[in-house]
Amino acid sequence: MKYRKLGRTGLDVSEIGFGAWAIGGSWGPQDDKESVNALHKALDLGVNFIDTAAVYGGGKSEKIIAEVLKERNEDVIVATKTPPAPGPWPPSPYCDMEKRFSEDYLRKNIEKRLRFLQTDCIDILQLHTWTRAWNHNPEPLIALKKLQQEGKIRFIGVSTPEDDQNCVIDLMREGYLDTVQVIYNIFEQEPAAELFPEAIKNNVAIIVRVVFDEGVLTGKYNVDSKFPEGDFRNYYFAGDRLERAVNRVNRIKEDLQETELKMPGVALKFGLSHKAVSTVIAGIRSVQQAEMNCAVSDIPDLSEDLLSKLRKHAWRRGFWYNGK
Repeated sequence: MKYRKLGRTGLDVSEIGFGAWAIGGSWGPQDDKESVNALHKALDLGVNFIDTAAVYGGGKSEKIIAEVLKERNEDVIVATKTPPAPGPWPPSPYCDMEKRFSEDYLRKNIEKRLRFLQTDCIDILQLHTWTRAWNHNPEPLIALKKLQQEGKIRFIGVSTPEDDQNCVIDLMREGYLDTVQVIYNIFEQEPAAELFPEAIKNNVAIIVRVVFDEGVLTGKYNVDSKFPEGDFRNYYFAGDRLERAVNRVNRIKEDLQETELKMPGVALKFGLSHKAVSTVIAGIRSVQQAEMNCAVSDIPDLSEDLLSKLRKHAWRRGFWYNGK
């Protein structure tokens, strides 16, 4: 496992992080014992960064992580997320930040995160998520600064809204953020245009999520793939989305024919290819996935020739919230 600096935090993090959404639910049936085994295996293989959230099973993911870490001696960095109070998702330009992210609400929610994670201080607390309408007076981030000074959290981050990832650029410039979690993958390459250069300039760590585009960039889906009832992917790939995505993945595979590379490794390596990126939090829910994902850190970086080909597969589709 290779490690990278986590921006200005002074921490070194594993290139491959543990994305802990699936162990909380929403991705089909998941056995808790399998989740525990997957976490242990990832840690055994050098993973020292785990990303979770309050909404991942209503805290179930956090609780599983806490129980596993009680059995370990390593220093493991855990990032979790606090969602806004009930309302539009993601927050709209018309949302009142005092109603969505009041200081009182943040304090109560973070106390719950501390309790579920069985810790006195959260390594990274990320707001889940944001609207640029709040940039002129980011009171929620000022409240987090208070909690940081009180020793409740070490570092502050935002997980970007899918439809407007660049909304955090001004926040980075003004010094509010230590980390930013973004969607970056072979299809979604927009962060490389401005967000990543600004992150480097301001020494803000980039945490990459959705590197597999909810699984399709592993190459394992076909146009007839089915997902269990209640599985998030039924929503994400609604209508003709799955067919369109699979067809595009097949075109990527054509560019890999003269190599020995497989889609999962290429997807992960692409996510790591930009120097702004500190870690890629691939979803892991089994020992096998832990082994496969962690092994990618040690394979050679993608060649500039292949990266040039992959950049041509950027897909300007916006984000799929509703409909086709």
